[in-house]
Amino acid sequence: MKRAVLVESGPAFIDEKIKELGDWRGKTLAKVREIVHEADPEIVEEWKWVKPTSPGTSVFSHGGIVCTGETYKNVVKMTFARGAALKDPSGLFNSSLDGNVRRAIDIHEGDKVDEAALKDLVRAAVALNLKAKSKSKPEPKPRRASSKRAN
Repeated sequence: MKRAVLVESGPAFIDEKIKELGDWRGKTLAKVREIVHEADPEIVEEWKWVKPTSPGTSVFSHGGIVCTGETYKNVVKMTFARGAALKDPSGLFNSSLDGNVRRAIDIHEGDKVDEAALKDLVRAAVALNLKAKSKSKPEPKPRRASSKRAN
């Protein structure tokens, strides 16, 4: 007989992380989370990469990972999984700029987040994920016209 295992949801873990921090980092993560959801109400919150050396990371997904929300001693970091492929006209990306795939935004205590630019970045990341996802689906083979002729 299988036993039911209680699995907490991503949102519950993120709520707990914000509460646990109880400082500017928690407030910043909560604000970033709010902005992400305003940009795309279909965002799914997940809690990934839990291991003995790490309690895990908040992940925001739609058609794939959009970004993570990590907290460190002096920074809240939003890492966009495919950030190198995104246009960033407002210059929000300020970390992990040398990577081939990811780009990040480090938010320090007292920094003001450009909400409109961040929403644009989130929407662009979702669009990129959905575009890539639609391309990865095999297209149906075109049907060939019948070679039989009507007599």
